Amino acid sequence: MERKQIKRALISVYHKDKLDVIIQKLHSEGVEFISTGGTQSFIESLDIPCLAVEDITGYPSILGGRVKTLHPKVFGGILNRRDIVQDKIQIEEYEIPEIDLVIIDLYPFEDTVTAGADEPTTIEKIDIGGISLIRAAAKNYNDVVIIASQDQYEQFFEILSANGAQTTLEDRRWFAKEAFAVSSQYDSSIFNYFDGQEKSAFRYSENNSKVLRYGENPHQLGVFFGKFDDLFEQLQGKEISYNNLLDIDAAVNLINDFDDITFAILKHNNACGIASRPVLVDAWNAALAGDPVSAFGGVLITNAVIDKETAQEITKIFFEVVIAPDYDLEAIEILSQKKNRIILIIKEAKVKTRQFRSLLNGVLIQDKDTHTETVDDLKVVTEKAPTDEEIEDLLFANKIVKHSKSNAIVLAKNKQMCASGIGQTSRVDALRQAIDKANAFEFDLNGVVMASDAFFPFPDCVEIAAEAGITTVIQPGGSINDKLSIEKCNENGLSMVTTGYRHFKH
Repeated sequence: MERKQIKRALISVYHKDKLDVIIQKLHSEGVEFISTGGTQSFIESLDIPCLAVEDITGYPSILGGRVKTLHPKVFGGILNRRDIVQDKIQIEEYEIPEIDLVIIDLYPFEDTVTAGADEPTTIEKIDIGGISLIRAAAKNYNDVVIIASQDQYEQFFEILSANGAQTTLEDRRWFAKEAFAVSSQYDSSIFNYFDGQEKSAFRYSENNSKVLRYGENPHQLGVFFGKFDDLFEQLQGKEISYNNLLDIDAAVNLINDFDDITFAILKHNNACGIASRPVLVDAWNAALAGDPVSAFGGVLITNAVIDKETAQEITKIFFEVVIAPDYDLEAIEILSQKKNRIILIIKEAKVKTRQFRSLLNGVLIQDKDTHTETVDDLKVVTEKAPTDEEIEDLLFANKIVKHSKSNAIVLAKNKQMCASGIGQTSRVDALRQAIDKANAFEFDLNGVVMASDAFFPFPDCVEIAAEAGITTVIQPGGSINDKLSIEKCNENGLSMVTTGYRHFKH
């Protein structure tokens, strides 16, 4: 396979980490260097000669550093096509040095925005010369190598170590592809900054991809784009699947709403068991009691450190994933006995605040449902008011129903989910499903509270709840028939609170 020699390199970077070994290797292969400002000083500090860009262009860095490399003698050296005679003639006529390698990175625009900098500071972090160099070198990948990110240093150094300062067309095309990924993400970030809340166009970019074993089913391709390792440390276990990721996302979103020590079990993005208790092992046992059948093969999550006693209990069933902020050493020894079991430490619970999905011939986008009701959101609408203990259970149940597939009903008592009815086409069916499940696992429904993710269009759910022994209800309110449901509560001695917040989840 034909290789092209790197004879001259233009290097201008914001971050200098891990660059020294590449420069030293290139120097040992006889490569000449051109650079600017701080990067030139860095190269020279390695006792390696380096030509300043202004010595080539005849112009100093001007306008406070805004214009350094934007010059025909720089871009001509990158964009000239080595196999085009007319290009060669012009290069010689204007004394333009050929540049075979460009190593560049961009001003940290995204980091500056994240840090909350003011607009003038943010604008100055919009790279002009760097992005232009990236695009020029990537366009001319037939002759030029472009390294546009520190993430590519390792692979480039491997090529240098194996082949010296030579690259194949395949190498150069791959680096060009990576360079355009860098530039497109950078431009997307800048656009989103200026677009703000206007949402005039959809731009989203992630450079980090991981091909999964398959999608939801074996015949579907699945890929995850994102930095999973920023959120989790995987201590052991098999490769995480598409369906695992969906459940992990649902689990994190659910547990984020709880401050008390809580344990949850999820299947197909819905909680099949969840409880809050002062002692973690008690929270686990109460969560499991909610539906020990569905718990098989589930995803487990807690907001407390898993200890030995809890680990001994949860290993009595089969599960695929366990997530916690940390584990005792003895707990890890117990949990790691099944080598395929995925054990995750959640580093931070920060997740994106916006959701989007492809559908039809476009993309649907919305803000994530981050509102969690408190006592201040509750409005008592019946003659009877719930007790303090019932209010705690109402808020507990309401957090769960918020994260359950609509139509959804959750039954709870003493901060334990007794049962749920989820994903039903009618609210009545969801309630009946929840009651049937609670009875199947021998829960006493007397004194149980009920949470609904949306209003009751008719009073039938209240009648069914009263017959089952349910004592109090939380729902958003807002139906034209609210009055009928309230009257039915009063007739049957139920209390009801409304929140004004609907939590549909498809």
